[in-house]
Amino acid sequence: MAKTPLRIGLVGAGRGSVYGRLFAELADSVMVACCDTDPRRMEQFQCELGLPDSACFCEFDRFLNTEMDAVVIGTPMDHHAPGAITALEAGFHVLSEVTAASSVAECEQLVDAVRRTGKTYMLAENCVYWPFVQQWIDIVAEGRLGGIFYCECEYLHPIEALLVDPSTGQQTWRAKQPPLHYCTHSLGPILEITKDRIVRAMGIGQGNRLLPGGGLGGIDIQVALFQTERNAIIKMLRSSIAPREPAIHFYLLQGTNGFIETDRKGPGGKGWLYVKGEMAKAESIDCSFTDESLPEAVRQIGHGSAEYGVAREFLDAIKAGRQPSLNELRAVQLTAPGLIAHESAERGGVWLDVPSFQD
Repeated sequence: MAKTPLRIGLVGAGRGSVYGRLFAELADSVMVACCDTDPRRMEQFQCELGLPDSACFCEFDRFLNTEMDAVVIGTPMDHHAPGAITALEAGFHVLSEVTAASSVAECEQLVDAVRRTGKTYMLAENCVYWPFVQQWIDIVAEGRLGGIFYCECEYLHPIEALLVDPSTGQQTWRAKQPPLHYCTHSLGPILEITKDRIVRAMGIGQGNRLLPGGGLGGIDIQVALFQTERNAIIKMLRSSIAPREPAIHFYLLQGTNGFIETDRKGPGGKGWLYVKGEMAKAESIDCSFTDESLPEAVRQIGHGSAEYGVAREFLDAIKAGRQPSLNELRAVQLTAPGLIAHESAERGGVWLDVPSFQD
């Protein structure tokens, strides 16, 4: 006998609609409700999924009275932790868009809420689920690169129109988020591949030459250095406005026996692998964003097949009663380093400790 599909509700029909469409597509989940403060955006999502008027809400409190099993948080970033905590306390499992929180205090509150309620929480850090990242996890776990002692990660993605509305000249919510805060797309793959965590952070970068009216989000570029528990160094580069086409995710892991890295030609390209003793020089490798074995309907929804990986693990974790890999602890361990690195930049680049959130 087939098991009853998990009932999913979505908060935020903009970016969150990606997961809404995925959960509607998967056989073991069903979309039952949507909440958004923008009636036009909600109406578009409602029509796409065929939701009745009774399942669509503008008020979060009314939405939480719906009979459902889990809530997807796809709101602006500063609402992620408060919304997730409220949903957890209302009795729902939560899948939250990145980042997990906007302050260290919110990180602590989120961890406490998950542990008090006993509900499943997962961070929707999609970059971890790109096929090439999963392949790199295996390469490092097999010890082929030796001990990892240095890593780089870059995310350059010019989104000026998402920081300042070109039709009104008004700043959006993204203008409140400095580049270093949006760190999980960069740190997520690195820390999942290495199974490490960050213990100290420092950052620099405060200029607003490119987009003077862009607020904190319009800082030209920011760089952070991190020290990990295993004494590796990570360098992270972030900008939301530096001219770069196409946008780039770049990753490098340097080990005692070799290295692996993506190229700099943009998403889904090639990369390089060198393993001492296995090859004379670095060899070209595929760094695909998409698992071609998945149905086309799933591959077309998100960033390659990354969102499918997120949705699949979230559902499987709930059904099996197990912790997802990006649970509440891992979520704040990926989020807090960027928060603290920006604080360091504001204080002139001093080194600051990053809490473990395990106490």
